[in-house]
Amino acid sequence: MAGHARYTALLDACVLHPMAMADALMSLASAGLYAAKWSRTIESEWIKSIEDRRPDLIGKLEYRRDQMREAVPDWEVEERAWRSLAGGLKLPDPGDVHVLAAALAGHADCIVTLNLRDFPSDVVGPLAIEVIHPDQFIVAQWDLDQFVAVAAFKRMRARWKKPEATAEDFAAALERAGLPATALRLREAAELI
Repeated sequence: MAGHARYTALLDACVLHPMAMADALMSLASAGLYAAKWSRTIESEWIKSIEDRRPDLIGKLEYRRDQMREAVPDWEVEERAWRSLAGGLKLPDPGDVHVLAAALAGHADCIVTLNLRDFPSDVVGPLAIEVIHPDQFIVAQWDLDQFVAVAAFKRMRARWKKPEATAEDFAAALERAGLPATALRLREAAELI
């Protein structure tokens, strides 16, 4: 697998199952601000996490999964690529090794995760991979190209039609999803989104 010309972020499962957070990350990736990557194992984890909390959704998340894949056509870090690296990696939680291995195999510049402690800098730093919280990551993308980011969030908000979200409703939803700095940026740009 070749590297990507744009900044590449490996998205951990924990940032792909809060709907608003995942939508924000997908919107910015599909707008071309960065290249998003994940593996089928990561995909299975976010689906299982939702189904564990919401048994009524078991077997009903394929549409959402397919929409994410369509938004980011070059999303997949193939299992054979990351599995060959996983054996040589150690993390405090062995269950996170596949995420780091996928980041390496996917030529990622960073791992976007809510579980920052699970990827200690003394282990991940020498591998030249940054570990970053999704709120910090989204704000960094915004700072790189405010016009593209605002347009991506405007399109995202336009998709929220039931009920139609005001700019404040939209910002509040992202704040509830664990993205307070992103919500602040959206409030500051309310007239544009």
